[in-house]
Amino acid sequence: MDDVNDDAKAGFRRVEVLTGPGRRRRWSTAEKEQIVEETLAPGARVSEVARRWQLCPQQVFGWRRAACRDLTGTAADGMVSAVPRFVPIVTEVPLAPATPVAPSCIEITLAGAVLRVVPGTDSAQLTAVLRAVRVSAVRT
Repeated sequence: MDDVNDDAKAGFRRVEVLTGPGRRRRWSTAEKEQIVEETLAPGARVSEVARRWQLCPQQVFGWRRAACRDLTGTAADGMVSAVPRFVPIVTEVPLAPATPVAPSCIEITLAGAVLRVVPGTDSAQLTAVLRAVRVSAVRT
């Protein structure tokens, strides 16, 4: 005996009632900025902020990426924005001219002290001096 079950002829078995906005929501730029700003606060969790605003966390992450891209990327008209992507490292200019150093000498700057190590220096003595400079820097 064959048992055939055709659900198409059985009628409705389940009814879903959808509540909430029935259309796609539109978020203003100010609302997006506020939501993204909330996620950037120390200790904030994107999932909690998204839940509070009744959003999907992936949507908020997308807005964060777009905001980051707007800050470092290109402007709307295709021109590069004024925010630099790379900032060069600028070292301090020495106040006094440096004393000439022998070409085979190694200079070590540690905690404001400059040590010049010449070939043949005892390594145990150099280690003791470096430790003493480092300990004195920690105490001050």
